[in-house]
Amino acid sequence: MQVSLIILAAGLGSRMNSDLPKVLHSLAGVPMLHHALNTARALEPSRIVVVTGYGSTQVTKAAQDFDAFTECVLQDPQLGTGHAVAQAAPLLSDAEGDAIVLYGDTPFVRPETLQAMLAARSRHAVVVLGFEPRDPARYGRLITQGSDLLRITEYKDATEAERAIPLCNSGVICADSKTLFRLVANLTTNNAQGEYYLTDIVELARAEGLTTGYVTCDESETLGINTRAQLAAAEAQFQSRARTDALENGVTLTAPDTVFFALDTHIGRDATIGPHVIFGPAVTIESGAEIKGFCHLEGCHISRGASVGPFARLRPGAELAEDVHVGNFVEIKNAVLDEGVKVGHLTYLGDAHIGEFTNIGAGTVTCNYDGVMKHHTEIGKNAFIGSNTMLIAPVTVGDNALTASGSVITDNVPPDALAIGRARQVNKPGLATKFMDRLRAIKAAKGPK
Repeated sequence: MQVSLIILAAGLGSRMNSDLPKVLHSLAGVPMLHHALNTARALEPSRIVVVTGYGSTQVTKAAQDFDAFTECVLQDPQLGTGHAVAQAAPLLSDAEGDAIVLYGDTPFVRPETLQAMLAARSRHAVVVLGFEPRDPARYGRLITQGSDLLRITEYKDATEAERAIPLCNSGVICADSKTLFRLVANLTTNNAQGEYYLTDIVELARAEGLTTGYVTCDESETLGINTRAQLAAAEAQFQSRARTDALENGVTLTAPDTVFFALDTHIGRDATIGPHVIFGPAVTIESGAEIKGFCHLEGCHISRGASVGPFARLRPGAELAEDVHVGNFVEIKNAVLDEGVKVGHLTYLGDAHIGEFTNIGAGTVTCNYDGVMKHHTEIGKNAFIGSNTMLIAPVTVGDNALTASGSVITDNVPPDALAIGRARQVNKPGLATKFMDRLRAIKAAKGPK
């Protein structure tokens, strides 16, 4: 059956005390909106619609950066959750199957939970996701009778008896898309907030003779983020789960509590991750690779048998083939290192391709940027780049070539050639002593400071 996802992401998030739209605050290396989109995508939906509001342009860009086919619609003014869902109706007027309403600031609802809601749709026209929190606080309550959901009462509108009910409303709702939009169109603002409550569709559905039900999930899935403290708690919750998942999937974490993952980090079994490693977005580590301590990785791919670090930084576009060694204080950006390449230490490789089994000496720099444009460096197979070589791109070093230490390479180096690009050394006998004596005299003349 086809399914559409509607993600509500219009809120300012005033309690975040920020100019940034709430759903764009970073969680596990990406905007928190991406978590909801990632969950939505796991269902293989036919359509995804994000309802934007504050910072609409920024939110739309973030949504479409995640998936270019995501559709966005503006809610202005913002008159409640029911009104927000109604904004998606024109875009989904021809949609078949069910629709699920998610929230951009509730990042941890699992795809399996949404599948359970879809399964419950075989028994009910409308299905709501409920949970039992340790502290029910000011959540709306689910009023139930057996497996039926009779209504949802917002906390401000609830009686004392209703506030004592432990089963709370997550806000996530599933219904046939045409039924959902028909019910939403009939909402009123007859409530304490004077808004169109999405939750009121339960009573509207029952008034039509439709059945309404609920499924439940763990409280951890329904964590909503409205403050910086809640954002920090969400980060801790994500990292704890990601570390547990990595360990259970056969990854060695030598100091798990010090490793930080991104939403889309992929690590193969038998890989080893040292302490204090930070993963930014879009990192893939193949089985058997090793990332040593204090590395920062983003937008890179590391193949089987490769080792990285300690204290290395891999930036977007870094591609390491099998058995590549990248050592300490090495930075790689938009560069492909073929099998067996060794880059031991103190090196920058940017906008480059390094052929297999080439050795890059300490202090090597591909000088790729002229202040306006980036330029490419090509180094062939089995080459040896001597320590402290500056490669002024665009430049090519051929197979089996060698550059002398301390060289500045401005011209292409043919295969099998030795390139020496040093200024001639000149020694001046006795001048060092005379020079230092002169400096000390000048300093003494100035007196103590």
